[in-house]
Amino acid sequence: MKIILFSRPLTLAHKEQIVEIFSAISHYGFDFAVNSEVCQQIELFTGKAIRAEQIYGQSVGATDDEAVMVCYGGDGTLLEGIHRLAESNIPVVGINSGRLGFLSLAQSSEIDDVFSQIASRTLLIEQRTLVEVSGLLEDCNTTIYALNEVAVQRLGATMIAVDVAIDNMPMLTCNGDGIIISTPTGSTAYSLSAGGPIVAPSCRCLILTPLSPHNLTLRPVVIPDSSTITLTIRTRSNDASVSVDNRTFAVADNKSITIKLAQKSISLAVPHNISFYDSLRNKLMWGVDNR
Repeated sequence: MKIILFSRPLTLAHKEQIVEIFSAISHYGFDFAVNSEVCQQIELFTGKAIRAEQIYGQSVGATDDEAVMVCYGGDGTLLEGIHRLAESNIPVVGINSGRLGFLSLAQSSEIDDVFSQIASRTLLIEQRTLVEVSGLLEDCNTTIYALNEVAVQRLGATMIAVDVAIDNMPMLTCNGDGIIISTPTGSTAYSLSAGGPIVAPSCRCLILTPLSPHNLTLRPVVIPDSSTITLTIRTRSNDASVSVDNRTFAVADNKSITIKLAQKSISLAVPHNISFYDSLRNKLMWGVDNR
């Protein structure tokens, strides 16, 4: 079995966990590969040389069906990691070295437990839906995928207008800072901060959350994930931006993009069978009586 390790640039504060990760990889007899950005830091922390064939770049490339991607960091790290999988649908597990973390469910104190579950094949796997975005790049054949959300935002001080059509039927115009189109997985990310609802990942829907709308009657809307959403972005003096998870693209006036459910999904590993409701209770402190 092979571990595909992904992390963002590390600091000395991460050394102890990195050493523990590679001790577990050695203990359970896993092969491994690491992303090029952290290769030298890992060699420095562990004192072990990493061979050229154990290093990957912007794409993981062909992977063994039994491989598992382990992302060490926060939710942003996991999002970046899964986009390097391309068409591979291997399980992804996040070890949280950050703060909140609704995707990176395992804590850094549970590293050996995570690798033990990988070795015994007892990780619970949840399929998480993706959305695909078309029309954003000049190459019309290029599709961009998002696990969390697609967010249209103003770049300057002037508000923008976003015309929203659902299945080619005009629905609303959002005058303000922009709008977020979120998956159920992304409902606890940017959409939640903007006042959107929390949605269980197993729900088959998409969430539209206005960003600081000038029209105060606009509210978050939940629609079936069988819908096709068309956004037409109208700006005044400045361009706008479209963020697709952790990637941002500048767009000009009158740009139209289409968002719909992708055919492929992500296999998110859940260590210790932690449920979504456990995460809500623990991470949002719903079980704490702070009266």
